[in-house]
Amino acid sequence: MTGDTSEDRVCVGAIAGAFGVTGEVRLKSFCADPAAIGSYGPLWSEDGTRRFEIRAIRPVKGGFAARVAGIADKEAADALRGVRLCADRAALPALPDDEFYHADLIGMEVRDTGGAVLGRVRAVLNHGAGDLLEVAGPGLSEPVLLPFTQEAVPTIDPAAGLIVADPPEGLFPEP
Repeated sequence: MTGDTSEDRVCVGAIAGAFGVTGEVRLKSFCADPAAIGSYGPLWSEDGTRRFEIRAIRPVKGGFAARVAGIADKEAADALRGVRLCADRAALPALPDDEFYHADLIGMEVRDTGGAVLGRVRAVLNHGAGDLLEVAGPGLSEPVLLPFTQEAVPTIDPAAGLIVADPPEGLFPEP
């Protein structure tokens, strides 16, 4: 698949800069199985304009070291720092019913169990203790971080683009 829309691809990692002086890059993997980042075929920049062939991936502290076709020195590897890598959606494994790609949650409407709109998911964050949905919307001066747990998010309907939340008391302002 070589579609050029963000719906056709899912972000699976990012290049953190050069690793050593021989043109290797340090990869950060966002995959459930971190080593799988090397198994999804060619990866693309988020805007779809650059294609990356990842080879010779090996674990190193804080991620992976890898060779990228066409990158032969430290300067070229450092120039890729910050590039987010996306895989064609068709190359990714199918997920069980209770798992979701973060990219599919972003933009979904969030309602409480009474049907009131709380906002939309702006980002999915993980600071080590579990996923958080960053929800921005009406009546919120700043985004709210909603725990992405079964208790706080009992229902997700991807077909309707809807998340039903039962947030902890006081997390969202009262209407």
